[in-house]
Amino acid sequence: MEQFTHLWLFFLMVLGIIILPGMDMAFVMASSLTGGRRAGLFAVGGIVAGGACHVVAGALGLGIVLKLVPGMVNVMLVAGSLYIAWIGWSLTRSTSVFGGLPALEQSPPWRTFRQAALTCLLNPKAYLFMLAIFPQFLRLEYGSLWIQALALGLIIALTQTGVYGSLALAAAGARQWLADRPGASVVMARTVGAVLIVCAGFTAWQGWRQF
Repeated sequence: MEQFTHLWLFFLMVLGIIILPGMDMAFVMASSLTGGRRAGLFAVGGIVAGGACHVVAGALGLGIVLKLVPGMVNVMLVAGSLYIAWIGWSLTRSTSVFGGLPALEQSPPWRTFRQAALTCLLNPKAYLFMLAIFPQFLRLEYGSLWIQALALGLIIALTQTGVYGSLALAAAGARQWLADRPGASVVMARTVGAVLIVCAGFTAWQGWRQF
């Protein structure tokens, strides 16, 4: 029962972090709006894959390395934020949500998958989570650390799939409505772009302050 409570608490913490607007969420929404449901779901898959890499890194102790070499963290913060801010800037200059981000709309789904994975891997919020929270839920008294890491990683993956998958389907559903309303499409494109830029700036500032 105690271990079940332990996992339930981890799920609640993960859910609270994932549902907060951030770079991953904005990228999934932009992918669905520009490329449709398929692109959105491939973006979700990329985010989940990136999250799995974070779990492996956390289990291998990469968080300790990042703690000892804070300069590496700052490089990641800048690189990730600039990448997402560039996508947001592309959308804010567009005249339609469907033409604002050609790299997402016209590229093969697997390219969207790779871009989403890169977005997740460069997300400072994920590294803060791995440094501050993830290690606290690996307990020697609960047995193999690798099995625990696998269980925690599965919780993260399922939560990401549920939250981001729902968002992708909702955004894809709004695509036809926007296609019939060019004015609303422009507003949506620029709003999503602005959200990406704000998320990139805020996340970088918050992460830099923590380190």
